[in-house]
Amino acid sequence: MPKPTADSAALGLGVDRSSPVPLYHQLAQQLEAAVEQGRLAPGSLLGNELDLAARLGLSRPTVRQAIQSLVDKGLMVRRRGVGTQVVHSRIRRPLELSSLYDDLETAGRQPTTRVLRSTVEPATPEIAAALGVEEGGDVNFVERVRYAHDEPIALLRNHLPTRLLDLSAERLESTGLYRMMRASGITLHSARQTVGARAATAEEGELLAEPAGAPLLTMERITFDDGGRAVEFGSHVYRASRYAFEFQLLVRS
Repeated sequence: MPKPTADSAALGLGVDRSSPVPLYHQLAQQLEAAVEQGRLAPGSLLGNELDLAARLGLSRPTVRQAIQSLVDKGLMVRRRGVGTQVVHSRIRRPLELSSLYDDLETAGRQPTTRVLRSTVEPATPEIAAALGVEEGGDVNFVERVRYAHDEPIALLRNHLPTRLLDLSAERLESTGLYRMMRASGITLHSARQTVGARAATAEEGELLAEPAGAPLLTMERITFDDGGRAVEFGSHVYRASRYAFEFQLLVRS
């Protein structure tokens, strides 16, 4: 089935020649906004560069530079014989105590899960300290790949105290971990979280459809229930090309 081609007029594209912002960057910002807002849907074709340049009164190199900046960000891809195609919009997740599954579902991203492991293993010193359990004692470990619209987004590794939840693969594939906790009567109250970045290992790259060494966002979180008990230690990695954390900053008075 042929993909729909974007109508630049309907998108309201235009440039301000009196602005100090370079013309290619103005166009790139407008195209990125159209992708993020869903006006340029995944799978749609951007159209002919020459036609777009003529309509906007720009040179073809300027239009090409704007499009290339979005290709570099992973929002679009050039396909031989097809043209420039929108791949996706980056997932932006607010930093709050919520699960990735719930956030994706709320955003209409059709989350699915592939369970790689669900086992019991001895707690390392780091895991024991995080969960407040004895070093070497049993803890549950689950490892999953989370998808949005069938595209891998994150590799999730979680350690939990034993006898906390039924962690069958069937349940883990059908819903999110926090939703499972709430259904079991656990009230999530607070968390300590650290966000960082690093390069993907070869194994992570294979699971997340990225080359080894690709940039990944990292997140470690210790979650507590309303009684102050640590109920989860999560160590997750996210594709930087597909995912971003969103912060809200306030001025301290």
